[in-house]
Amino acid sequence: MDLQLHGRVVLVVGGTGLIGSAVVERLVAEGATAVVASRRGTGGIELDARDDASVTTAISHVVRNHGRLDGVVVAAAPSAQTLDPTRNSDPAQVLEAIDAKALAFLRVANASLRVMTEAGYGRIVGISGQNAFVTGNVTGAVRNAALIIAAKNLADSVAGTGVTVNTVSPGIVSENPAPDVAHGKAGESRPMDIANLVTYLISPLSGAVSGESIAVGHRVRGATSL
Repeated sequence: MDLQLHGRVVLVVGGTGLIGSAVVERLVAEGATAVVASRRGTGGIELDARDDASVTTAISHVVRNHGRLDGVVVAAAPSAQTLDPTRNSDPAQVLEAIDAKALAFLRVANASLRVMTEAGYGRIVGISGQNAFVTGNVTGAVRNAALIIAAKNLADSVAGTGVTVNTVSPGIVSENPAPDVAHGKAGESRPMDIANLVTYLISPLSGAVSGESIAVGHRVRGATSL
């Protein structure tokens, strides 16, 4: 299937990470120009999603150098493995995690929407996580749920403009995902499984999909939420 991404310019924030690099690979395979952004600027441009000025500068750089901004993928956030499990309900850790993930997404999305709504076209996808759907880890749940809720609000605010906003929530990500799904757990998925969905959501073909939170890997078995 042709996803109609030839000539499209897509900014991938966190494009050097496990998921981000798979998204970049998939976008390039579809003929898109994938602009890699990371905090250190490795292999692309520098963008610190925790800093408004850095975000604005990076978005301006993309538009100035490529003449357009058709899509944005925000996959930049510290891995769940970096969170201190002994501080799961520590307000300081929760606040820091929200800033590094949900607010990072919001900063990038806000700056991108200004360009996209003016152009009358755009796609934004945020990478959340299935921790948003279960209890047991306040930090993991709140940072992911906050991203999903922010994205839904943004999607509603630009409804009918030609711009869409969606989120994708993986469970455990592995190159060799386990096929079994335990009760109360999410199914595992490969980085490329996530990239395949994200690339579709970034494409012109996904124009009827907005404000959605989509799980990758079997959605938490035995749970309904968000």
